[in-house]
Parts: sequence; structure tokens; C-alpha cells
Amino acid sequence: MELSERVKGIASKEELADFVAALSQDLEQNRVQWENPTLERFLVAMESWIRSMDNFYRNTGQDIPVAPSWRTLADILCAARIYE
Repeated sequence: MELSERVKGIASKEELADFVAALSQDLEQNRVQWENPTLERFLVAMESWIRSMDNFYRNTGQDIPVAPSWRTLADILCAARIYE
């Protein structure tokens, strides 16, 4: 299952931990497909995405999270792979 699809099912800290493990494995296996493969670039992208994430939720017809859930954290991590 693709990482972006896997995010949709995350509802617990265990599922988030499994997702982080899958994210790490994906980086190891598909580094060239990541826009932000270094920690520095990943963190900059993460910050940028967090600052504009309301637009993502609006554009995809989802409620904007008031308080982050385990899934919101996964959304942030998944987006930081490719966010420019």
C-alpha cells in the first residue's frame, strides 16, 4: 500500500509508529523519489507544510484539525517527503 493511502487508516500511536517505520523503509528503498531525503530538507519542508496545511485540508474537502490526531501527525510526515 502506498504511504499516502496508508495515512488514512492511522488512528493510534501504534499505527503511527508502524507508519514511521514504513516511512523509514521507503526512504531507504526509494530515496531518489523523495524531494526531501536529508533531515535538514525534511524538517524545512515539514515546517512549511504545517504552516500551510489548512489549505491542504480545505482543498481536499476535509475538516481542518483543531488539535492534531495521530493521523494528522502522519499527514505531516508524509507531506514532508515531497513538499517544496
